[in-house]
Amino acid sequence: MKIKIADYPTFNKEWDKEKTEEKTNKILMKIGRLQHKMYAQNKYSLLIIFQGTDASGKDGVTKGLLKYCNPIGFEVDSFKKPTEEEYAHDFLWRIHKISPRKGTTHVFIRSHYEDILVPSVEKYIPADVIEKRYQLINDFERLLEHNDTRIVKFFMNVSKETQEERLLERIEMKEKHWKHKDGDWSTREKFDEYLEVYERIINTCNEIPWHIIPSDKNWQKLYAAAEVVLKTLEEMDLKWPELITEKFAKGKQ
Repeated sequence: MKIKIADYPTFNKEWDKEKTEEKTNKILMKIGRLQHKMYAQNKYSLLIIFQGTDASGKDGVTKGLLKYCNPIGFEVDSFKKPTEEEYAHDFLWRIHKISPRKGTTHVFIRSHYEDILVPSVEKYIPADVIEKRYQLINDFERLLEHNDTRIVKFFMNVSKETQEERLLERIEMKEKHWKHKDGDWSTREKFDEYLEVYERIINTCNEIPWHIIPSDKNWQKLYAAAEVVLKTLEEMDLKWPELITEKFAKGKQ
């Protein structure tokens, strides 16, 4: 059954803000404890991918998830236009070289999906080349999971109206000036085209399922993402490692 982004809300009217924020904080505390255990065990890793249009809140939700996590064992990378060096390699080279090592949690703010998304809309890469990338990404993600990396993929579902409000804030609020890019407004003119490509990505690269989360309100997107991350960690066979020592074992004899 084809997934349609339009069928998913950008705001959930049934959620109570105060109760949801209370639940979110408890979930984040559990995530922090499990993330620490995963780091100590050094057997599994977790890759969290956030995709969405400009101003959908990818940076903010990442910051929220980190609230109780140990900075040791947690990394964040943001992918922008490939550099000249990155263009000289295959499109997954820059992604693969920083995929999470065992024990670590890694957040990608934008990811390998940008190398389908942007060239599909802007049309600077041949369509047949882009078409092959869908399966290559499926193969790549299958490889990571084969190496005990769990992957969680989020599409930040923000309305066009909320996006405009947030982009205007970057012009009107001094503390947000640093976020402003003129190009974001040009990209906004192709909002629907980008959603069409996202829909194709979500349906074609869905061996590892996507989670489409409401992102018009910061407290909702954090709750929705945190629930999925916690469930993923709880499903992993996380254990505190056994003591490895020769000195104390000899002393007991």
